[in-house]
Amino acid sequence: MVATRKYADEPSGPFPRPPDSFEDGDGRTIELVAPTEVDEAVLEDVVAMYDAFDPVDRAQGIPPTGEQRIRNWLESIVDIGINVIASHEGDIIGHATLVPDSDDPAAIEAASDIEWELAIFVLQDYQRAGIGTQLLEHLLGHAAEVGIERVWLTVERWNGAAIALYERVGFEQTGGESFEQEMTIRLE
Repeated sequence: MVATRKYADEPSGPFPRPPDSFEDGDGRTIELVAPTEVDEAVLEDVVAMYDAFDPVDRAQGIPPTGEQRIRNWLESIVDIGINVIASHEGDIIGHATLVPDSDDPAAIEAASDIEWELAIFVLQDYQRAGIGTQLLEHLLGHAAEVGIERVWLTVERWNGAAIALYERVGFEQTGGESFEQEMTIRLE
């Protein structure tokens, strides 16, 4: 399958891979895992995290609001996507996911033949402590490990902090709509 977006010729990486732990900027120990299967207990914990997420920080309509809408959204992406979860003292405080640009099971299994869209969220009380950077880098490391090569995202143009984070790890701006910036990265 041919990529529909522009990607750098040279890949970025390598990136760290989960499982891992680190001390964030506020001295908290953060655990990072990439569940191979998101069972009901993990799904409930991720739903709870998104239910606690401040709707003001929603971007482009995600995460949705309301427990049932959150559950429906997660159920539609977690089984086909690549996920990394951040937790602190047993509570999930961050989630990053890559969702395939295909619904063809063979293409998803081949991973490298398609593009993958990135979404990342960290609870407000844990932001600005380096968790988003670690979560993103570990997701990209896990993605490269399973054979994913092309990742893209859109971010609201006014979100300078997010754009700077994405650029620090190797994403490049490639265009987009008037209020959204599209960015891409090629992985090793």
